[in-house]
Amino acid sequence: MSDVLDLSHLPIGSRIALGIDPGTAIVGYAVVAARGSELMMLACDVITTPAKMALAQRLQIIYERLSEIIATYKPHDAAMEELFFAKNARTAMTVGQARGVAMLALANGGLAVAEYTPKQVKQAVTGYGAANKDQVGEMVRILLKLPAVPRPDDAADAAAVAICHLNTAPYMKSLALQYP
Repeated sequence: MSDVLDLSHLPIGSRIALGIDPGTAIVGYAVVAARGSELMMLACDVITTPAKMALAQRLQIIYERLSEIIATYKPHDAAMEELFFAKNARTAMTVGQARGVAMLALANGGLAVAEYTPKQVKQAVTGYGAANKDQVGEMVRILLKLPAVPRPDDAADAAAVAICHLNTAPYMKSLALQYP
């Protein structure tokens, strides 16, 4: 994945967003292009790290793979789901470390990071902030005109984050210009 992908087939004026669903064992990522209201999936997959590997090496894998994805797809924007944990402090800390590594890869790739809560992502994709995983996955499939819901769920969640950002960011920028 070290070569830059030929994206010349995309319509002029397309915006490319990288969506990330952070984790330590599994990081979902999706690269989605948008031109107006038309959306196109460019990539959707997961980065996995072995559970028995030392945390520092797992974080290194996440950083290196995200850096490769950024170099390959040259996204204009990046978005990540905010950490939403209350049950297990240890899990929350390791996921927080993975989020930090992902943010570093994005920043080193020259990308600002927009963050959305799970409720904001669900609202933007399904119209209902309490939608379940199946509902989110099905809307991702419909909006991206895919034959099936991306699997695993982490990949579908990352696609939902990218869609949320592509549909939300233009309005946020417009509001920021109107109300500085």
